[in-house]
Amino acid sequence: MTDGRLRIYFAGSIRGGREDAALYRELIAFLSEKGEVLTEHVGAADVREREKDLSDREIYERDVALIRACDVLVAECTRPSLGVGYELAYAEAAGKPCLLLYRGEEGTLSAMLSGNAAFPVYRYADADEAKRILDAAFAARDFAGSV
Repeated sequence: MTDGRLRIYFAGSIRGGREDAALYRELIAFLSEKGEVLTEHVGAADVREREKDLSDREIYERDVALIRACDVLVAECTRPSLGVGYELAYAEAAGKPCLLLYRGEEGTLSAMLSGNAAFPVYRYADADEAKRILDAAFAARDFAGSV
């Protein structure tokens, strides 16, 4: 933590599908009340346009640096994404606490995530329920590990 505020890495699908971009923006805005969200670009409607001048290597280096700098990683996992899975594995290897959200009616979560005891997984129905879950988790610091 710098200046007493949590540094939050928000992970959500970018190349795997942008159907939930508006939801990501809403959750990022909510998380901004809890700390500094290092990855606000994940919710941007024009994220692909913003990143068009970055090489894949530059995106990778930026993102792993942000994971190393974060205090907690929050991942919205409803949309299957190789990138989000990689970010979670990287965060776990780096000893970063993680919290996973997914909408159960949209499908099932990968067993590699739901079966990992290091990842608290929260199923939710809508944005309001996701915010209640995040509010309770951040109030109690209820993540894998401690911040």
